[in-house]
Amino acid sequence: MTALWVFREKLKSFYARFDVYITPFIRFVFGFVTFHMLNSNLGAMARLNSVLVELVLALICSILPYGVMTFLAGILLVAHVSSISLEMTMILAVFLLFVFVLYSGLQPEDSYLLLLTPIFFHLKIPYAIPILVGLSCGLSSVAVVCCGVALFYIMQYIRQNIGTLSGEATLGMVEQLAQIVKTLLSNRLMVVMMATCAVGILAVYLIRRLPVNFAWSIAIVVGALAQAAAIFVGDFMFDVSVPIGQLLAGLVLSMLLALVYQFFVFAVDYTRTEFVQFEDDDYYYYVKAVPKIAISLPDVKVQRYGGRMGRGENREDR
Repeated sequence: MTALWVFREKLKSFYARFDVYITPFIRFVFGFVTFHMLNSNLGAMARLNSVLVELVLALICSILPYGVMTFLAGILLVAHVSSISLEMTMILAVFLLFVFVLYSGLQPEDSYLLLLTPIFFHLKIPYAIPILVGLSCGLSSVAVVCCGVALFYIMQYIRQNIGTLSGEATLGMVEQLAQIVKTLLSNRLMVVMMATCAVGILAVYLIRRLPVNFAWSIAIVVGALAQAAAIFVGDFMFDVSVPIGQLLAGLVLSMLLALVYQFFVFAVDYTRTEFVQFEDDDYYYYVKAVPKIAISLPDVKVQRYGGRMGRGENREDR
């Protein structure tokens, strides 16, 4: 176990030393994955469906905030959908405008969640998002994550109905808009997953803030159980079936990812917990102080023996 703590400290030291290079690289990789996912799923516009475009956009996003990446991803998505259906483009543009206004008024720094949520859903580990968000963000992030869930299912609907959406119009524009909106809102699986994410974030956030030992570990387990319960309730009420094997595998993998995140972000030593009491003119204060785990890196010194003598050193005559 000590080797893991040493590795953690070395990794933190390496990141602190080369932060100016590592952070842009992480943004570049995140942007490339985002734009590649959009092109691979909705590459309707041939001019934009190119690795070169993905690399250029990712390079731009590597030196700019995540909000710019979200904005560029929205433009790319609307551009692809515009070559499929005008009605779907209008609906998507209104939805994205609503989302941008929503998160800019709540937590602008959490805009990356709008992109990260569909990526986790695409990778078949959707239950990791509520746990990780509950551990690291606030309750206002629930709205952004739910919008990310809705965006994933909108993209899935477009991908599965490209032929229908791009076919000849048999109805008027108003009728087609109403039909598309009705189909999207009647997606029970989307509603259940949005509720599952909200319940998971709420459970993890409330528990990890409790002044109890191992609050983060308890929050991870309870968050996974809360999501499983929400899935079962959704199955009972809305007749939405999720394969039990996929559910269990996703929950276990999500808990493992959350534990790894906890190891690198929130590592404390509960055996050295201290309770401090003090007062001022108006209040008594009772403080629980839990120290972080810190491992001193081994100081390796190399000492040479029998080496050549440097210049300027006196030699004894033989």
